[in-house]
Amino acid sequence: MASKSSVWFTFGSLILIVIALCPPLSSAQNSELKSNYYAASCPRAEDIVKEQVYNLYQEHGNTAVSWLRAIFHDCMVESCDASVLLDTSGSVVSEKPSDRNFGMRNFKYVNTIKSALEKECPGVVSCADIIALSARDGAVMLGGPRVELKTGRRDSKKSSAAVVDKYIPLHNDSVSIVLSRFAAMGIDAEGVVALLGAHTVGRTHCGNLVHRLYPKVDPTLNPEYAVYLKGRCPTTNPDPEAVVYARNDRGTPMKFDNSYYKNLMKNKGLLVVDQQLLLDPRTSPYVEKMAQDNQYFFSQFSRALTILSENNPLTGNNGEIRKDCRFVNT
Repeated sequence: MASKSSVWFTFGSLILIVIALCPPLSSAQNSELKSNYYAASCPRAEDIVKEQVYNLYQEHGNTAVSWLRAIFHDCMVESCDASVLLDTSGSVVSEKPSDRNFGMRNFKYVNTIKSALEKECPGVVSCADIIALSARDGAVMLGGPRVELKTGRRDSKKSSAAVVDKYIPLHNDSVSIVLSRFAAMGIDAEGVVALLGAHTVGRTHCGNLVHRLYPKVDPTLNPEYAVYLKGRCPTTNPDPEAVVYARNDRGTPMKFDNSYYKNLMKNKGLLVVDQQLLLDPRTSPYVEKMAQDNQYFFSQFSRALTILSENNPLTGNNGEIRKDCRFVNT
């Protein structure tokens, strides 16, 4: 899940008052989501998604990481509505080219899953639910917890490209900014620390790392680890189109576990915000506890991912069920 937008300030007392008085959209508008939403309309829907996620994982293991990243980048921007999947067409401007979505991959395989569902139940299962279900099953493929996510989302008819920067933090943003972005969705500090634990899998492009290495090494970075990172990222201006990266976790790079937190305890956090979680008193106790207890990490990740997945979904007669996840219906 690492990129220019892999991670997520308080804007003053007025904003805090507004947040306190107004419940998160997720709690106010997710009442129509439910477990096994497609039981009658497409009984095998969730099985089909699981089968496709498994098959794609066998062919392209990194797809499982892509599914996890997709749910973050979709649900954080206004709604869990599959707007992140839209290509530019007509009046729609795609969110994909945004700097905040730098490095996102495997969009084409979403349509592989969609095609399998369309053969079984045409026009029934939304692309937004595909994002949620594939993230759930992708986490399991990587050895993570199975999170029982509800379904019933519908797809947006518009892009959110104009507001992506408003919702998705940068990799070098402060912990305060990250906490505030997630708090707006009803996710507390404990949940934020757990969600960022998804950085335990995947890789980070050198473009997001070199500022910690050159001209001087970030003093919060383990010196030996910095030597390794310089070997992976030997230039100050890596080509953004080149495949130059460092694994988020050298030990178990494709295993969803609490190694992320163990690495933070050794000052081996890859991104600025990763390491800052250990240094900030609002988040450090949770880092320490998750480093010690993998099951605690899993339970908190499951709780927080559930809240994230229910952020202001389109339900009922809102939105549509796209025929092709790349385009709104004509």
